[in-house]
Amino acid sequence: MPGTGTETITQEFKAEIKQLLDILAHSLYTNREVFVRELISNAADALYKVRFESVSGKEIQDPELPFEISIKLDKDQKLFTITDTGIGMTREELISNIGTIARSGTASFLKELKESSQQEKPDLIGKFGVGFYSVFMAGHKVRIITRSAQKDAEAWSWESDGSGTYTLTPETSAPRGTKIEVHLREDALEFADKFRIENIIRKYSNFVPFPIKIDGEQFNKISAIWREPKSALKPEQYIEFYKFHANTEEEPLSYLHFSADAPIQMNVLVFFPKTNYEWTSYANREHGVSLFVRRVHIQTGMKELLPDYLRFLKGVVDTEDLPLNISRETLQENAVVFKIKTLLVKRVLTHLKEMAEKEKDKYLEFWKQFARIFKEGYIDFTNREQVGELLRFNSSSCTSPDELISFDDYISRMKEAQKSIYYLSASGYEAMKQNPLLEIYKQKGIEVLYLYDPIDEFVMTGLQTFKEKTIQSVDQVDLKELEEIKDEKTGTTPESTEAEKVDVREMDKLCRRIKDILGDKVTDVRISQRLTESPVVLINPDGTMSGQMKKILHLVNQSAELPPQALEVNGKHPLIQNLQKIYNSNPNDSYLTQVVEQLYFTALMQDGYMAEPYKMVNGIRELLKESSHWYLERNKQDNQ
Repeated sequence: MPGTGTETITQEFKAEIKQLLDILAHSLYTNREVFVRELISNAADALYKVRFESVSGKEIQDPELPFEISIKLDKDQKLFTITDTGIGMTREELISNIGTIARSGTASFLKELKESSQQEKPDLIGKFGVGFYSVFMAGHKVRIITRSAQKDAEAWSWESDGSGTYTLTPETSAPRGTKIEVHLREDALEFADKFRIENIIRKYSNFVPFPIKIDGEQFNKISAIWREPKSALKPEQYIEFYKFHANTEEEPLSYLHFSADAPIQMNVLVFFPKTNYEWTSYANREHGVSLFVRRVHIQTGMKELLPDYLRFLKGVVDTEDLPLNISRETLQENAVVFKIKTLLVKRVLTHLKEMAEKEKDKYLEFWKQFARIFKEGYIDFTNREQVGELLRFNSSSCTSPDELISFDDYISRMKEAQKSIYYLSASGYEAMKQNPLLEIYKQKGIEVLYLYDPIDEFVMTGLQTFKEKTIQSVDQVDLKELEEIKDEKTGTTPESTEAEKVDVREMDKLCRRIKDILGDKVTDVRISQRLTESPVVLINPDGTMSGQMKKILHLVNQSAELPPQALEVNGKHPLIQNLQKIYNSNPNDSYLTQVVEQLYFTALMQDGYMAEPYKMVNGIRELLKESSHWYLERNKQDNQ
């Protein structure tokens, strides 16, 4: 046992401390700046405690001293000194707090740290509460001078070079609080540089709620406004903080500020930026929300706090329910972090819903910037319905390509007998309006969502339903489910007299001949029930995947040919009826073959795919050549 009274004593560290100090002194140079964060965090904790003692009415040492942290840097003396006016320590507390590690599992953590590679070691720091001992990463000798806040407490100094022992010496006088002098190693003199220390504080400790002075000048002047009640803050303060936190001159589009006590105690302030800069580089997939624990910065771009589809948010999550020294590895599996994420996502989605309902122009501005990222939320099974409510689309009911609607808007306009939400993908608004697949929907006045972004196909496939309505691509629909929906103009169901004009038996023969001409290019040729204006259309044959999705997968896989589709022909179209007459006259007519091939190529082109345009060009030239002969022949006959 150490001696008592006021004599100087020398005491050995416990065995695990010796191992730790050896590792810190000789291995973990990558993380050395963390010692500044740890010392500031300890100082802030000491100030919290003495302030509590003061407001509780207890008599404390040096009550006139301000609650603050001071850092002095001396390059000549190679000295880093940090002083706080906090709770201080008695002699017994010095021995208890500095001489041991009061944490279970220390031995196993030390073993893991010792056996890990150099690259892995930085992530292990903080796992076992390194705290004060991190000073030995940068210092070859450390001296502590401390005086407890207890009235008439004595002052003591603690000193060690980290080699295995420390000394305790009584001090004749010292103010309340703790001073730590770090005698820097030759390769750690950067920590006597003011600019370097300012950057470390800006990174980790800028929002500590006590003044931090560097060589007499207060550095941390931006307050942790997320800890303040919303009623006490002005919009200008939010804007100022956002500009500081996001390192931008642009104001935020919106912000969400709330506090929670259950199930987790936390304070949250997140911002919705006006501009999405991620498009400039795919590598810029950075998360913008930082984790703080009791105002101390733990990690920037905290991926565990928000899903990828909300990575554009900027801001701060500050909690009381995590230890300051939690490591990155531990964060990934921490139940507290999971609860924070669950609550945070729900609050963000609720905020966006309120924006969409009450500030429609602002929400559309958000959507214009971040739609591509937000749509990735279709994979969030837990919040799928809330994500679905926030999606926006152009549609056949819109008067311009810029007009957008929601799923709820669509459902409110569904036909009486309509059971599904229908969509179609194309390259643009005009191409969409002329797509033959829409003809039956136009005839029946059924609204169709227009999708222009390739990710939309994945969104629809992933959602599958919205508010018990099935979501289907128009080329996947079984047309029987449209039979009960009346024609928009006539108000009747599809038993049309026009259909009776088509000789189905003869048209089937033409379809078989067309299949012979096209061969493996198509899986089938059949009479269409969906076309009203166009002669032909290509259809996904199996209905398991939309044609657009197949094209996307085709491009991803970079395969040479698109999987064959089925060709539907419109028996009421004049061109098809003329082909029927040619077939009846001569099934092997070369003109029939030419026209069928060109119809196929035009259907491909209209479908947004044309791998071999020269074939279509050559065919068109041949038809133009023949038609020019016919034109001259007709003119000759007319002039006779």
